[in-house]
Amino acid sequence: MALPMSSEAPAVRPRRGRLSFAGVPPKVRWLILLSAPQHVAGGFFFVAVSAYLPEIGLGSDLVGLILGLSGLSMVASAVPLGLLSDRRGRKGLLLAGSTGVPAIVLLFAFTKDPTLLMAGGVVLGVGEAAFLSTWNALVADGTPVDARNEAFSLSFIVGTTTVGLGFATPLALPAISARTGLDSHALHQLFLVLYGILAAVTPFAYAILLRDHVKTIRPRMARGKPRNLGLLLKFSGINGLIGLGAGFIIPLIPTWLFLKFGMTDAFSGPLLAVSSLVMGLAAFASPVLARRWGPIVAIVTTQAASTVFMVSLAFVPDPFLAGALYTVRAALMNMGIPILDSYLMSIITPEERGFASALNSIIWRLPNSVSTVAGGLLLAAGEFQLPFFLATSFYVVAIILFYTVFRNVAPERPTPAGVSIP
Repeated sequence: MALPMSSEAPAVRPRRGRLSFAGVPPKVRWLILLSAPQHVAGGFFFVAVSAYLPEIGLGSDLVGLILGLSGLSMVASAVPLGLLSDRRGRKGLLLAGSTGVPAIVLLFAFTKDPTLLMAGGVVLGVGEAAFLSTWNALVADGTPVDARNEAFSLSFIVGTTTVGLGFATPLALPAISARTGLDSHALHQLFLVLYGILAAVTPFAYAILLRDHVKTIRPRMARGKPRNLGLLLKFSGINGLIGLGAGFIIPLIPTWLFLKFGMTDAFSGPLLAVSSLVMGLAAFASPVLARRWGPIVAIVTTQAASTVFMVSLAFVPDPFLAGALYTVRAALMNMGIPILDSYLMSIITPEERGFASALNSIIWRLPNSVSTVAGGLLLAAGEFQLPFFLATSFYVVAIILFYTVFRNVAPERPTPAGVSIP
C-alpha cells in the first residue's frame, strides 16, 4: 500500500548542503504534521503515568506493571501487525492504533481501578505496535527515495518537539493552581481530558486525509519468507546492541541525577523537555549530513560523537553541566535516527517494510528493557560510573559493526524524476 502519488509533483532535489522539505509530497507532509496532537498528548501522558499515579495513592509497582505490560503487548503484537500491514494494507492499522490513544488517555483521567489501568497499558502497547508497523512504511511508500531523508527528518522533528511540549506541561501546573485554586489531582485530570480530546484530532484528520487511499494487497505467491531477512537481521541485531547499551543508563538519567546529585523531577522533567526540543531542532541537519557524507558515514559520525559526550557524563561533577552534556549527547545521537529509518526503508522491498519496522523495533526494545533493569540495580548499589562505561562499550561495538557490515550496502537509487528504483 502506498499513498496516492498521481496528483503529486515530482520530488524537487534540493541543492547539495541545504535542507529543504520541498521534495516531500504534500500528502506525506500532512500525514506527519497531523501526528502532532497525539505526540503532545503522549508526552504529558507519560509524565502523568510515572508521576501522577503515585501521587494519587497508586504505587510505583503498579506504574512499573502498567509500563511493563504495555511493552510486552507491543513486543507480542508488533510482528503479526507488521505482516498484516504488508499483506492487507496500512491505512486501517494506522487508524485503529491512533484511535486507541485518546481512549486510553481519557480512561486514565476517570478511573483509579488498577485492573482497568493495566488493561489500558496492554491496549496502548498494541496501539504502539500498530503505529510502528505502519508509520515508517507509509512515509517511505509515499515518498520518492531522493526525498526520503527529508521526510524522515520532518517526521522526527515533529515527533520529538511536540512530545517535548507534552513533557513540559507540568511546568505550568503550579501557576495554574495558584491562579485557579485547583489542586494537583484536579489539574492532572483536567489536562488528561483536554489532551485526550486533542489526541482524537489525529485519527479523525487521518480518516479525511486518507479517504481516497487505495490499499495494495500482496499476491499470495509473494508471501512467505522475507527476501531481505538476512540483511534485516544484521541491521536489527546491530541496532539491538545500541538498545542494549542505552538501557543501562539513558532511561535512568532522572534516577541517576537524583541519586548522585539529589536533583528531583523538578530538574529532570524540564531537562527531558528541553532535550526533546533540541533533538527535534538538531534533526534539521540530518538530511544535509546524509547528502554531504552519505547515510553510513553520517550515521556513524553522529553516533560516535554522541558516545564521547555520553562517557564524559561518568566524570561530571555538577548536575547542570551533566544536563548540558546530556542534551548535546541526545541531539547528536538522535540526529542519526531519521537517516537510519530512511536507510532501512530503502534497503528493504516495499512489500516487507511493515514487517521490517516491527522486527527492528522489537529487537531494539527487548535488550533495552533487560539492561534498564540491570542499570537500575547498578545505580541502587551506588555504581554511578559503571552504567556509562557499559553503555559506551556496546555503542562502540555497534558503531564499528554497522560501518563494517553496511558501508557497501547501497539504498535504492532515484531516477531524475524522483521515482524509486529498487
